[in-house]
Amino acid sequence: MLVADAAHKQIWPTIKKHLTAGKALFFSHGFSIVYKDQTKIIPPKDVDVIMVAPKGSGTSLRRNFLSGAGINSSFAIFQDATGRAKERCLALGIALGSGYLFPTTFENEVYSDLVGERGVLMGALAGIMEAQYDTLRKHGHTPSEAFNETVEELTESLIKLVAENGMDWMYANCSATAQRGALDWKPKFKKAVMPVFKELYERVATGVETRRVIRTCGRPDYRELLCKELAVMGNSEMWQAGKATRALRPKEEAKADLKTAKGTAGRQSN
Repeated sequence: MLVADAAHKQIWPTIKKHLTAGKALFFSHGFSIVYKDQTKIIPPKDVDVIMVAPKGSGTSLRRNFLSGAGINSSFAIFQDATGRAKERCLALGIALGSGYLFPTTFENEVYSDLVGERGVLMGALAGIMEAQYDTLRKHGHTPSEAFNETVEELTESLIKLVAENGMDWMYANCSATAQRGALDWKPKFKKAVMPVFKELYERVATGVETRRVIRTCGRPDYRELLCKELAVMGNSEMWQAGKATRALRPKEEAKADLKTAKGTAGRQSN
């Protein structure tokens, strides 16, 4: 069941009639099982119900699979009818290219995933970026400067240091001024957003967020409405500045220069 969450309810009758004894129902997300009162997805008792949830987008999963890097995944067993549910989970995880598989439950996965997407991973990140960009612009900074100080430095430099060795290591490899400012202001931001995260988790746990997903994403005109919402973001000054900034990144030129330098060094050594 890898279609969009809101579509599970529509296709379930077709899927259910093919679930004979011993088969496995595989999910990549706990949505439909945890919120079965909304989705009406109640699997037969004689099938395995399992989940392998890659910790990234489908685009990242495919890109990492092709590169051989893989992507970590969580796995869970909701129903083990055959006694082989765990084996099936691990086999699927390996087939997806997961370098590391960690156990969870359907409930824990969906709660953490929905909070994460609406929070740090996407919603909060985009909102904080817009707030900082707008503040810099209102004080006379150019679109280029505002974007570079808000997004470009994060994505092209700092977050890569976090990925390598953690947030403390990134702090340790920045200027003393940046360190002091970040350490002083981190608690202020945490205090400011904690009430928002408490509200968010409550809405996820009580099913409010999933009801909105099913109601909104299940509309026949949802794709059209989504494109309009994304166009507002894409056409905003901030992300138009981002488009211009990305076009100016010197990656390809740098690669070409490096290749030329290596060729020159090779001829000189000969």
